[in-house]
Amino acid sequence: MGVLALATVGIAVMSEFLVSSVEPVTQQLGFSEFFVGIIIIPLIGNVAEHVVAVEVALKNQMDLSLSIALGSSLQIALFVAPVLVFVSPLLGNPLTLEFNGFEVLALTAAAVIAALVALDGESNWLEGAMLLAVYIIIALAFFFLPSPPSAEAAGLTSLLGML
Repeated sequence: MGVLALATVGIAVMSEFLVSSVEPVTQQLGFSEFFVGIIIIPLIGNVAEHVVAVEVALKNQMDLSLSIALGSSLQIALFVAPVLVFVSPLLGNPLTLEFNGFEVLALTAAAVIAALVALDGESNWLEGAMLLAVYIIIALAFFFLPSPPSAEAAGLTSLLGML
């Protein structure tokens, strides 16, 4: 329990460093906070899960690989997001789950595509290539999409990025 508590404190400290470095990075590289919150931070934050899912897939254990990849998204959507909505007013920064049209479209497309890939119980390299292509298309769209005007939307993009 002590190691778990120490690891939690370490993660919290590293998260603070990550959040405090977002603004300077966005200014220096010219990325919008919207793009960084939806594309860059989730890649960095879930790199361990991505590596494990790829390693397991290389060992031909696709069920476990898919469970790892989809399980983290489900955990965020079903647990973390609702907890953040209820805790955020207590911290003085209320978070509402108001998505703009493009965010709803991206979430719907991601859910439908993930369901179609997982539905038949089989996978091949072409499905993986198509999933990567869809991710790249969505990432490019968010890169060229202007940032939402409100601060609430900026907080929402971080939540959407975790998904």
